[in-house]
Amino acid sequence: MTDDAERTKRVVAAWRGAGRKLTHGIREATVGELLAELADAPYAMDAPADLYGDGVVADLERRVAELLGTEDAAFFPSGTMAQQIALRCWAGRTGNPVVAMHPLGHPERWEGGALSAVSGLRTVHPVREPRQPTPEEVRDHPEPFGTLMLELPLRDAGFLLPTWEELTELVDAARERDAVVHFDGARLWESTVHFGRPLAEVAGLADSVYVSFYKSLGGLSGACLAGARGFVEETRVWRHRYGGQVFRQFPQALSALAGLERELPRLPAYVEQARMVAGALREGFEAAGVPWFRINPEVPHTHQFQVWLPHEPDRLTDAGVRLAEEEGTALFGRWNAEGLAPGLSMTEVTVTRPGLEWTPEAVRAAVAGFLGRV
Repeated sequence: MTDDAERTKRVVAAWRGAGRKLTHGIREATVGELLAELADAPYAMDAPADLYGDGVVADLERRVAELLGTEDAAFFPSGTMAQQIALRCWAGRTGNPVVAMHPLGHPERWEGGALSAVSGLRTVHPVREPRQPTPEEVRDHPEPFGTLMLELPLRDAGFLLPTWEELTELVDAARERDAVVHFDGARLWESTVHFGRPLAEVAGLADSVYVSFYKSLGGLSGACLAGARGFVEETRVWRHRYGGQVFRQFPQALSALAGLERELPRLPAYVEQARMVAGALREGFEAAGVPWFRINPEVPHTHQFQVWLPHEPDRLTDAGVRLAEEEGTALFGRWNAEGLAPGLSMTEVTVTRPGLEWTPEAVRAAVAGFLGRV
């Protein structure tokens, strides 16, 4: 087993054993624990199992369309498939295979060039800096494009969102160019606090919206595409062509429905708590005399944000593991240095239900314990 695999195993064990944490690690749950959660999902367990997307899957689609205020929604086994199909369908409808998006967007960074290799699409970038584009950058981009894709929030830039005014102007700028607008809303659920608007009003700005069920809602996997009925029906045709018409999908649908009922109402509290945690982290670093650090963004837009420190990632990861093992406090998970200046490392902080119990004093104490092990 490699050193990295051993370190991952140790991180997971430390987080499982910690009595205090900001969130549950994604690798913590066992098969038995996940099955027990499914059995407790808010659905009639004597209902017939789904076949090729009916039953509980269709019920989930109707619930998502209701929440987002759209005419229809279609379930997909993965967000990667959902968005590739959405963008492919829009290219066919607009007659333009060019998609404007951020170079840090998921299709560009994490899908192996599938947009071009599988669907024959091409991307352009109105902005390359790690931030959301401005309306002027969209309006003045020199090359025509058929679709503007906005990732809300932009995860790899620090879970960044535009303001509500900026978002509406971005949509208007795209439509002035006769382009359609698609929201990569994998984490749209928790963006309502920043925008100060309900989900349906946010989703209503776009021509289509993708949402994930595992990134914020704690589901097993899966996603939905939502929009006008005719468009969604077309995506169902392509879903079958891409191999996404799975025989049974009730485990994913049950966990998604549970997340919508249990986690969705809690997300605003997670966002507010994340803002407290970010502020207390800053106070802890300042009190310890850390010469340089970064909380990105300074005031989190969602319940997730980045922390940067001037040390090697393995050193920081190991310090966090020792804090969890020795004091039972899990503050930070894995650190990485990809794309950063030499000597810098970054970790993502997520605040969910376990983190609601933390006070500013507890955060500052955990910072001191962590830095003492770096």
